[in-house]
Amino acid sequence: MSAPQTGERAAKVVVRGLSKRFRRGREELLVLDAIDLEIASGEFVCILGPSGCGKSTLLNLLGGFEEADAGTIRIDGEAVTRPDPRRILVFQDYSIFPWATVRENIALGLLRRSAKEREEIVAHYVELIGLQGFEDSYPGELSGGMKQRVAVARVLAVSPEIVFMDEPLGALDSLTRLAMRRELLRIWQRGRMTIALVTHDVDESLQLADRVVVMTSRPGRIAGIVSVDLPHPRDPSASAYNALKLELFDLLGVRADV
Repeated sequence: MSAPQTGERAAKVVVRGLSKRFRRGREELLVLDAIDLEIASGEFVCILGPSGCGKSTLLNLLGGFEEADAGTIRIDGEAVTRPDPRRILVFQDYSIFPWATVRENIALGLLRRSAKEREEIVAHYVELIGLQGFEDSYPGELSGGMKQRVAVARVLAVSPEIVFMDEPLGALDSLTRLAMRRELLRIWQRGRMTIALVTHDVDESLQLADRVVVMTSRPGRIAGIVSVDLPHPRDPSASAYNALKLELFDLLGVRADV
């Protein structure tokens, strides 16, 4: 399968022939098989697939935390061989430090900046996530959704070029999850960093992504890539939205009428 094109925007991430195996004693498990993928600069891509299909492994490879058995990953033309502070991997269970205030949590990655720079950056992200007035609050005084916003702000404050997210909203209740989707989308629209987000939620991918990369069951391969050419905010009742939803279900091999 040839690598899908990213349109007019320049490709920031280029993956070619990526495969990964895990070895357990004498057993060998093929997790990812011949993945070809491009992600454009400033693009929001969702990686959608069933549990155990290798989505998280793919993010670990993209972030430089795992080594591939075959194939290449290049970001801005450079081979990915190790983690890089320009690229941040966010896990589902990421958290903030309970002993630090909102202000201190966001500033933790900014210790090499001057005090004035830290103050300006923190103020910017506090405003961005809508927590003005809570700067000196501790996590125990915040709701779950507010804590998640602080965690996102801490990531963005270090100005990463790419954010890889592994089901970052999966642990939230449904209402908080919907609110955080809107927050994440708003932050991305203002900053336009490159985001690749892993999910198993079809609606989440349609609400957020420019393109949805659909993966097969293990060994993970790309079943198809769907462009979501719909304006934000996206209306789940619109016929175009539901047509895309049916297309994703079809690629996943799931009946949409059950």
